[in-house]
Amino acid sequence: MTVSAPPLEIVHAHRRQPGVLRRLLKNLSGTAGLLLVIFYVGVGVLGALGATPFPPNEQHARDRLQPPSAVYVMGTDLFGRDLASRVIAGAAHSLRVAVTSVTLAGLAGTLLGVTAGFAGGRVDSLLMRLMDVFFAFPALLLALVIVTVLGPGTENAIIAIAIVYTPIFARVARAPVLAVKQMEFVMAARCIGGSSIRVLLRHVMPNTLAPLIVQISLALSWSLLTEAGLSFLGLGAIPPMSSWGVMLNEHRALAENAPWLILYPGMAIALAVLGFNLLGDGLRDVLDPRLRGRK
Repeated sequence: MTVSAPPLEIVHAHRRQPGVLRRLLKNLSGTAGLLLVIFYVGVGVLGALGATPFPPNEQHARDRLQPPSAVYVMGTDLFGRDLASRVIAGAAHSLRVAVTSVTLAGLAGTLLGVTAGFAGGRVDSLLMRLMDVFFAFPALLLALVIVTVLGPGTENAIIAIAIVYTPIFARVARAPVLAVKQMEFVMAARCIGGSSIRVLLRHVMPNTLAPLIVQISLALSWSLLTEAGLSFLGLGAIPPMSSWGVMLNEHRALAENAPWLILYPGMAIALAVLGFNLLGDGLRDVLDPRLRGRK
């Protein structure tokens, strides 16, 4: 029996990843997204370390509703709290929620998707029909239902976001597994006695990493929006916790008289989401060999 050699561009694609960053930096949207994400993560780290101009919840009664100035770079809110400090602390909060929820969703979804695609048959049908049930509901609506059942709070918001985005990762992980498991190098590995676990981990999983990396970047942007939406509705972070969604909710009635209270948290959400979306687009262009061939 003659078995053709596995295609080198597939088997070894994951070993040529040192060139990914170089190609990403040549991509305009990817570079812009990477810079925005680095800036956002840096601000989030500062917030987590408490490196803010003032304590986020410290009130300065005499300086209520002060516009941006040399002392208060982004102004103050209704309680005299420094808005810049709260925005920085809010970056740390949103970063924690996004990373934790996407990590949970990525692990659970990838496990389900790879299991469904590799096992096939009834296992595949059962798991995918279960994922279809979650897909039947809009993401934010499903998150609202879950948080309503569990109760408001950051931890419950993380659980809700993770559950909502798990089916997306399952679908993304399943598709390449279905394609790769039928390829000749996988069949050759089976023919020489490779166990299912060995074939899955050594030959199948490395070829699913590219779409999952792109999906992680996009999911981070969606989770940021979802967390802000839940917090705005009073179902995520609980005041006086610094959260961009909470800030928008607290100050929406003051938008006309003190627009900076809405402007800066809104800009923070928009820039963070834009950064992850641009980074995801850039990674897709870099990691997809079909798109690279068109450049």
